[in-house]
Amino acid sequence: MALAIAQDGPSLVTAAWNTLSVALLALLLASLLAQAIAIIIALNPLIERAVRPLASVLQVTPVVAIAPLVLIWAGIDHPERAVIALAVLVAFFPIFSGAITGLHAADPDLEHLFDLYRAGQVQRVLRLRLPSAVPFLLEGHKVGAGLAIIGAVVAEFAAGSGGIRGLAWRILDAGNKLQTARMLAALVVLGLMGVLLHAALERLETFGLKWWRGR
Repeated sequence: MALAIAQDGPSLVTAAWNTLSVALLALLLASLLAQAIAIIIALNPLIERAVRPLASVLQVTPVVAIAPLVLIWAGIDHPERAVIALAVLVAFFPIFSGAITGLHAADPDLEHLFDLYRAGQVQRVLRLRLPSAVPFLLEGHKVGAGLAIIGAVVAEFAAGSGGIRGLAWRILDAGNKLQTARMLAALVVLGLMGVLLHAALERLETFGLKWWRGR
Protein backbone atom coordinates (compact mmCIF):
# COMPACT_ATOMS: atom_id res chain seq x y z
CA MET A 1 0.00 0.00 0.00
CA ALA A 2 2.82 2.40 0.88
CA LEU A 3 4.44 1.59 -2.46
CA ALA A 4 1.15 2.29 -4.25
CA ILE A 5 0.86 5.66 -2.50
CA ALA A 6 4.45 6.52 -3.47
CA GLN A 7 3.97 5.44 -7.09
CA ASP A 8 0.55 7.06 -7.56
CA GLY A 9 1.24 10.11 -5.37
CA PRO A 10 0.66 12.86 -7.99
CA SER A 11 -2.44 11.20 -9.44
CA LEU A 12 -3.84 10.57 -5.94
CA VAL A 13 -3.33 14.22 -5.04
CA THR A 14 -5.12 15.27 -8.22
CA ALA A 15 -8.00 12.88 -7.54
CA ALA A 16 -8.22 14.04 -3.93
CA TRP A 17 -8.40 17.66 -5.06
CA ASN A 18 -11.15 16.81 -7.57
CA THR A 19 -13.23 15.23 -4.80
CA LEU A 20 -12.41 17.93 -2.25
CA SER A 21 -13.19 20.80 -4.63
CA VAL A 22 -16.60 19.30 -5.38
CA ALA A 23 -17.27 18.80 -1.65
CA LEU A 24 -16.24 22.38 -0.79
CA LEU A 25 -18.37 23.83 -3.58
CA ALA A 26 -21.31 21.72 -2.43
CA LEU A 27 -20.75 22.86 1.16
CA LEU A 28 -20.77 26.50 0.07
CA LEU A 29 -23.96 26.07 -1.95
CA ALA A 30 -25.64 24.10 0.85
CA SER A 31 -24.61 26.78 3.35
CA LEU A 32 -26.05 29.64 1.29
CA LEU A 33 -29.25 27.73 0.54
CA ALA A 34 -29.79 26.52 4.11
CA GLN A 35 -29.17 29.92 5.69
CA ALA A 36 -31.34 31.73 3.16
CA ILE A 37 -34.27 29.36 3.76
CA ALA A 38 -33.75 29.53 7.54
CA ILE A 39 -33.86 33.35 7.48
CA ILE A 40 -37.00 33.32 5.33
CA ILE A 41 -38.59 30.94 7.83
CA ALA A 42 -37.55 33.22 10.71
CA LEU A 43 -39.25 36.13 8.96
CA ASN A 44 -42.39 34.09 8.31
CA PRO A 45 -42.77 31.16 10.76
CA LEU A 46 -45.74 29.74 8.82
CA ILE A 47 -43.36 28.65 6.06
CA GLU A 48 -41.53 26.40 8.55
CA ARG A 49 -44.49 24.02 8.65
CA ALA A 50 -44.10 23.43 4.92
CA VAL A 51 -40.31 23.36 4.70
CA ARG A 52 -39.41 21.21 7.72
CA PRO A 53 -41.11 18.01 6.47
CA LEU A 54 -39.38 18.38 3.10
CA ALA A 55 -36.01 18.87 4.79
CA SER A 56 -36.63 15.80 6.95
CA VAL A 57 -37.42 13.75 3.85
CA LEU A 58 -34.12 14.85 2.30
CA GLN A 59 -32.28 13.83 5.46
CA VAL A 60 -33.63 10.28 5.61
CA THR A 61 -33.50 9.56 1.86
CA PRO A 62 -30.35 7.55 0.98
CA VAL A 63 -28.14 9.26 -1.58
CA VAL A 64 -27.66 5.98 -3.41
CA ALA A 65 -31.42 5.71 -3.95
CA ILE A 66 -31.79 9.06 -5.71
CA ALA A 67 -28.35 9.23 -7.37
CA PRO A 68 -29.44 7.53 -10.64
CA LEU A 69 -32.41 9.87 -10.95
CA VAL A 70 -30.27 12.97 -10.36
CA LEU A 71 -27.73 11.68 -12.89
CA ILE A 72 -30.46 11.37 -15.50
CA TRP A 73 -31.81 14.86 -14.76
CA ALA A 74 -28.32 16.39 -14.86
CA GLY A 75 -27.50 14.63 -18.11
CA ILE A 76 -25.22 11.69 -18.67
CA ASP A 77 -22.70 14.00 -20.36
CA HIS A 78 -22.50 16.23 -17.25
CA PRO A 79 -21.93 13.94 -14.25
CA GLU A 80 -20.21 16.74 -12.34
CA ARG A 81 -23.56 18.54 -12.00
CA ALA A 82 -25.16 15.48 -10.44
CA VAL A 83 -22.22 14.96 -8.08
CA ILE A 84 -22.43 18.55 -6.83
CA ALA A 85 -26.24 18.39 -6.52
CA LEU A 86 -26.12 15.17 -4.49
CA ALA A 87 -23.38 16.51 -2.22
CA VAL A 88 -25.46 19.66 -1.65
CA LEU A 89 -28.50 17.56 -0.70
CA VAL A 90 -26.48 15.60 1.85
CA ALA A 91 -24.78 18.65 3.39
CA PHE A 92 -27.94 20.78 3.46
CA PHE A 93 -29.83 19.35 6.44
CA PRO A 94 -27.27 19.72 9.28
CA ILE A 95 -26.62 23.34 8.31
CA PHE A 96 -30.34 24.05 7.97
CA SER A 97 -31.13 22.33 11.26
CA GLY A 98 -28.36 24.27 13.03
CA ALA A 99 -29.58 27.55 11.56
CA ILE A 100 -33.19 26.93 12.60
CA THR A 101 -32.18 25.85 16.11
CA GLY A 102 -29.88 28.85 16.48
CA LEU A 103 -32.46 31.33 15.24
CA HIS A 104 -34.86 30.04 17.91
CA ALA A 105 -32.21 30.16 20.64
CA ALA A 106 -32.01 33.91 21.16
CA ASP A 107 -32.01 35.17 24.76
CA PRO A 108 -35.64 35.79 25.84
CA ASP A 109 -34.58 38.90 27.75
CA LEU A 110 -33.08 40.34 24.58
CA GLU A 111 -36.28 39.40 22.73
CA HIS A 112 -38.23 41.47 25.30
CA LEU A 113 -35.75 44.32 24.86
CA PHE A 114 -36.34 44.30 21.12
CA ASP A 115 -40.08 44.33 21.84
CA LEU A 116 -39.65 47.42 24.02
CA TYR A 117 -37.79 49.19 21.23
CA ARG A 118 -40.46 48.06 18.77
CA ALA A 119 -37.89 46.48 16.48
CA GLY A 120 -39.14 45.19 13.15
CA GLN A 121 -39.00 41.53 12.18
CA VAL A 122 -36.04 42.07 9.83
CA GLN A 123 -34.07 43.93 12.52
CA ARG A 124 -34.88 41.21 15.05
CA VAL A 125 -33.64 38.45 12.75
CA LEU A 126 -30.50 40.17 11.47
CA ARG A 127 -29.37 41.85 14.70
CA LEU A 128 -30.48 39.38 17.35
CA ARG A 129 -31.38 35.91 16.13
CA LEU A 130 -28.74 35.51 13.41
CA PRO A 131 -25.83 36.43 15.73
CA SER A 132 -27.30 34.09 18.35
CA ALA A 133 -27.23 31.28 15.80
CA VAL A 134 -23.44 31.48 15.18
CA PRO A 135 -22.43 28.52 17.45
CA PHE A 136 -25.15 26.33 15.94
CA LEU A 137 -24.16 27.32 12.40
CA LEU A 138 -20.51 26.50 13.05
CA GLU A 139 -21.40 23.05 14.34
CA GLY A 140 -23.78 22.49 11.43
CA HIS A 141 -21.07 23.39 8.92
CA LYS A 142 -18.62 21.04 10.62
CA VAL A 143 -21.06 18.15 10.27
CA GLY A 144 -22.11 19.24 6.79
CA ALA A 145 -18.51 19.28 5.53
CA GLY A 146 -18.02 15.61 6.35
CA LEU A 147 -21.35 14.73 4.77
CA ALA A 148 -20.45 16.74 1.66
CA ILE A 149 -17.38 14.53 1.16
CA ILE A 150 -19.50 11.42 1.68
CA GLY A 151 -22.10 12.71 -0.77
CA ALA A 152 -19.45 13.53 -3.38
CA VAL A 153 -17.84 10.09 -3.09
CA VAL A 154 -21.17 8.23 -3.24
CA ALA A 155 -22.23 10.30 -6.24
CA GLU A 156 -18.93 9.52 -7.98
CA PHE A 157 -19.57 5.82 -7.36
CA ALA A 158 -23.08 6.18 -8.77
CA ALA A 159 -21.75 8.01 -11.86
CA GLY A 160 -19.40 5.07 -12.40
CA SER A 161 -17.36 6.76 -15.12
CA GLY A 162 -14.21 8.75 -15.53
CA GLY A 163 -16.15 11.96 -16.04
CA ILE A 164 -15.33 12.89 -12.46
CA ARG A 165 -11.84 11.59 -11.79
CA GLY A 166 -12.01 11.77 -8.03
CA LEU A 167 -10.99 9.27 -5.39
CA ALA A 168 -14.14 7.18 -5.88
CA TRP A 169 -13.29 6.73 -9.55
CA ARG A 170 -9.77 5.59 -8.60
CA ILE A 171 -11.24 3.06 -6.15
CA LEU A 172 -13.60 1.76 -8.84
CA ASP A 173 -10.84 1.61 -11.43
CA ALA A 174 -8.48 -0.23 -9.08
CA GLY A 175 -11.28 -2.60 -8.03
CA ASN A 176 -12.11 -3.49 -11.62
CA LYS A 177 -8.43 -4.35 -12.14
CA LEU A 178 -8.22 -6.25 -8.80
CA GLN A 179 -5.47 -3.89 -7.60
CA THR A 180 -6.15 -3.93 -3.88
CA ALA A 181 -3.04 -1.89 -3.01
CA ARG A 182 -4.25 1.00 -5.17
CA MET A 183 -7.72 0.74 -3.63
CA LEU A 184 -6.29 0.91 -0.11
CA ALA A 185 -4.06 3.83 -1.10
CA ALA A 186 -7.10 5.79 -2.33
CA LEU A 187 -9.01 4.94 0.85
CA VAL A 188 -6.11 6.15 3.01
CA VAL A 189 -5.93 9.43 1.09
CA LEU A 190 -9.72 9.83 1.40
CA GLY A 191 -9.58 9.27 5.16
CA LEU A 192 -6.66 11.67 5.53
CA MET A 193 -8.51 14.31 3.52
CA GLY A 194 -11.55 13.97 5.78
CA VAL A 195 -9.42 14.27 8.93
CA LEU A 196 -7.63 17.38 7.65
CA LEU A 197 -10.89 19.05 6.63
CA HIS A 198 -12.42 18.27 10.02
CA ALA A 199 -9.34 19.68 11.79
CA ALA A 200 -9.50 22.85 9.68
CA LEU A 201 -13.16 23.34 10.54
CA GLU A 202 -12.40 22.71 14.23
CA ARG A 203 -9.91 25.57 14.11
CA LEU A 204 -12.43 27.74 12.30
CA GLU A 205 -15.07 26.90 14.90
CA THR A 206 -12.70 27.79 17.75
CA PHE A 207 -11.87 31.12 16.10
CA GLY A 208 -15.55 31.81 15.34
CA LEU A 209 -16.64 31.08 18.90
CA LYS A 210 -13.94 33.37 20.30
CA TRP A 211 -15.18 36.15 18.04
CA TRP A 212 -18.80 35.43 18.97
CA ARG A 213 -18.09 35.45 22.72
CA GLY A 214 -16.12 38.66 22.30
CA ARG A 215 -19.16 40.25 20.69
